[in-house]
Amino acid sequence: MKTESLLERRARVMGPAYRLFYRQPVHLVRGEGAWLYDADGRQYLDCYNNVASVGHCHPRVVEALSKQASMLNTHTRYLHENVVRYAERLGDTLPGDLSVCMFVCTGTEANDLAFRIARTVTGNEGAIVTEHAYHGNSLVVTELSTEEYPVCDQPDYLETVEAPDGYRGSYGYSDQDRGRKYAALATAAIDRLAKRGKHPALFMCDNIFSSNGVLTPPPEYLQDVYRRVRAAGGLVVADEVQSGLCRLGDHMWGFEDSDVIPDIVTMGKPVGDGHPLAVVVTTPAIAAEFARKFHYFNTFGGNPVSAAVGLAVLEVVEQENILQNVHDVGAYLKQGLKDLAQRHESIGDVRGKGLFYGVELVTDRDTKKPAEKEARRIREYLRENGVLLSTTGALNNTLKIRPPMIFSKANADELLGKLEQALMN
Repeated sequence: MKTESLLERRARVMGPAYRLFYRQPVHLVRGEGAWLYDADGRQYLDCYNNVASVGHCHPRVVEALSKQASMLNTHTRYLHENVVRYAERLGDTLPGDLSVCMFVCTGTEANDLAFRIARTVTGNEGAIVTEHAYHGNSLVVTELSTEEYPVCDQPDYLETVEAPDGYRGSYGYSDQDRGRKYAALATAAIDRLAKRGKHPALFMCDNIFSSNGVLTPPPEYLQDVYRRVRAAGGLVVADEVQSGLCRLGDHMWGFEDSDVIPDIVTMGKPVGDGHPLAVVVTTPAIAAEFARKFHYFNTFGGNPVSAAVGLAVLEVVEQENILQNVHDVGAYLKQGLKDLAQRHESIGDVRGKGLFYGVELVTDRDTKKPAEKEARRIREYLRENGVLLSTTGALNNTLKIRPPMIFSKANADELLGKLEQALMN
């Protein structure tokens, strides 16, 4: 009754644009590590939230937040040690000249600012993103989020390219040159922009292609796309909101898997372990060129409390060997998912790495007919049996598995066991 009452109140005061997960929404009241608890005290294994990157309510993060909040919270127009030290520490994790940090509160704000910087520095207006991408929800970034924005309403400055999907796309896993073939589509997008009198300010992609169903293209894909876009006068932006901060298990940042260095990196929710912290990182040269025309200020971006949280997260990542845990548990989980695929014909493909996987469901492996209803049924079954995950992809038939990075092999066993039950049910 309490949950039903809350649902009615929410609908009345928050309106119909908001959405909830699951047919029977989960009324959460507490989190700890990889676990969430509802109003009735029921426990759920969280296999979805990259927001709580180092675990829900990590004691070190909570302590850093509360300690700084008890002393002072202002903004970047005053000096504060936390803010400068966090920028230094964060810059040290990145390759090349990526070292100048500009603070915001959300991934949306980060991608919006990145686009503004790219347009200012290049003098160009155009943007290239993948089909069915998601980059945020401001006015401009919604237009870049082709997952959300109808094709018929896309602005003339925007061009899209097919995502590098080796399972269902134009160039399959068996094509050894698929990375370069997908990358060549960027040149066609550049040419289409030119016919409309536009030139690319940026190419932006999420480096795990989450909304495309979780993809891990060969390294030459980004290498070749970056080369083509830069040759056309654009900058390249790595959206690390989903793939960053050790998430993919081999490097701190997802783009490093492709041995590339972007011009701008955007980071969001994982860097704050649930606290609203996000960052744009670029080079001194690009930052200086932007500053020739604009000043930058964000009231809450880069406040001392947020910086204390960000520092605490980096300390946890380092001292608790988060990258190694993601690598080891991720390999264990991936093998378990592939074993399930051997036993269950409804699993058409298992994709991803580290602690980020897409399990694509089909009704027929030969035709690859998408099993959207089955994916939805499994998601709901798991929710009823104490495991939370979601679905993704243009066809809504891919299970999205993205747990906190402190996930253990025991947690993986629980997920795999419940998922097998769901597949057999």
